[in-house]
Amino acid sequence: MTSTIKRTQRDYSLAFKLAVVDQVEKGELTYKQAQDKYGIQGCSTVLVWLRKHGKLDWSQGTPSTSRRGQLMTEPTTLTPEQKIKALEAELEDTRMKAAFFEAIVEKLRTDYGISVVKKPRAKRSRKKRP
Repeated sequence: MTSTIKRTQRDYSLAFKLAVVDQVEKGELTYKQAQDKYGIQGCSTVLVWLRKHGKLDWSQGTPSTSRRGQLMTEPTTLTPEQKIKALEAELEDTRMKAAFFEAIVEKLRTDYGISVVKKPRAKRSRKKRP
C-alpha cells in the first residue's frame, strides 16, 4: 500500500517554483502538464506561482493568453510613442463621449423641456470647525 504525503507551498524551493513558472510562461508546458510532470499537488498551486512570480499581468484576472489549450507568451511592453498614441486615442474617445452626453442634455432641454441639473451642494458659507 502506497501512502502519499501531502505537500504544502513551503515544500517547494523558490528556484523550483521560478523554473516551473518560466517553463509555463515560455509555452513549453501548460500549467496542468507541469503539475503532472513534476508531481505538484493541488489544482491551483502552479497558478498561484504564476500570479506571484510570473511576468504576466494578473491584475485584471486571468491573462487572455492563458485560455484553454493556448500557450502563454511574454508580456508586451509599449514604447513611449505607443503609450502616447494610446493615451491620445483614449482622450479623443473621452471627448466624443462628453460631446455626446452634452448633446443629449441639450436635446432633453430643447425638445422635452426637461432640465438636467446637478444636485445643489451644501452652502459653502458654513464655518469650518476646528
